[in-house]
Amino acid sequence: MNKKIAVLAGDGIGPEIVEQAVLCLKKVSGKHSLGLEFEEALVGYAAYDKKGQCLPADTLELCRNSDAILLGAVGDPRADKLPPNEQPERAALLPLRKIFELYANLRPAKIFPALIDASPLKREIIGDGFDFMTVRELTGDVYFGKKDMDEQNTWRSDLMKYSRPEVARIAKKAFELARKRRKKVTSVDKANVLYTSTLWRDEVEKVHAQYKDVELEHMYVDNCAMQIVKNPRQFDVIVTGNLFGDILSDESSVVTGSLGMLPSASLGDSKFGLYEPIHGSAPKYAGKDTANPIATILSGAMMLRYTFGLEKEAVEIEKAVERVIEENRTKDIVSEGKELVGTAQMGKLVAKEI
Repeated sequence: MNKKIAVLAGDGIGPEIVEQAVLCLKKVSGKHSLGLEFEEALVGYAAYDKKGQCLPADTLELCRNSDAILLGAVGDPRADKLPPNEQPERAALLPLRKIFELYANLRPAKIFPALIDASPLKREIIGDGFDFMTVRELTGDVYFGKKDMDEQNTWRSDLMKYSRPEVARIAKKAFELARKRRKKVTSVDKANVLYTSTLWRDEVEKVHAQYKDVELEHMYVDNCAMQIVKNPRQFDVIVTGNLFGDILSDESSVVTGSLGMLPSASLGDSKFGLYEPIHGSAPKYAGKDTANPIATILSGAMMLRYTFGLEKEAVEIEKAVERVIEENRTKDIVSEGKELVGTAQMGKLVAKEI
């Protein structure tokens, strides 16, 4: 049975990095006769420029008729002139998450042995490495809360809001994931200040009653930010809200060596998922063949794992990346004695290794 993937390259470096991820997916598909099929569509400012919308109807229809979405990135300086609700992030990315009820964003933070010295953390802090997963709630919080401003535009507000069912379902995702890992969940909130967080903490405790085999700890978000740089090895699965998760997972990416290394999966209750690197469109690097495609390539590996249930093939891509970066690096992770390669060359090397 063939598996259809909607390919939305988007803006900035999106087309370059997505091209390399598709190359690697095609390589593993051909090797194992997976029957992966790819169809491209416009999204972001690239779509607005041609069709007057950041998420055109035909793009949305393609996504509905696909098993998964592979996304590059959205965002373009030219979009700054558009009204806020028509800009790519609000008009394309957030609707995709909401329409398909992709409420769970999985962001792994794993440091490859070859990149330990690329991390800003000292080697004695990193030790033999770390491997933890941030599970970020993706369809609630201030990103989707009611927006308001006064008539004089002297103040604006974004409502931070969570319901018990929203917290329960993301907590369940985190505990289920932890059961397959090292059986520890760190729930991150700001319950000493925010009413929203007191509900969050209470509901996470209730869900934990169904997962007594998994350890649960609570941590304030400011302390968690500190602990990630102080001792990242202590974490297994971090579960938190949309805003906190956005910030903490970006911090986590930096301690792995580069933002260009971290993939993500946005999932709901079905196997359907949206897969993308956690970084943005980086328009100033577009067309320069310098962007790191590894986060997008690894997002493809996550697609194989979570949507298609192809664990062996997912690991094959991840191991290929690990072997290639032993000697070859893009600009963001280059170090003395290693070969500097461009976006396209990195993709070709990983595909060849597969």
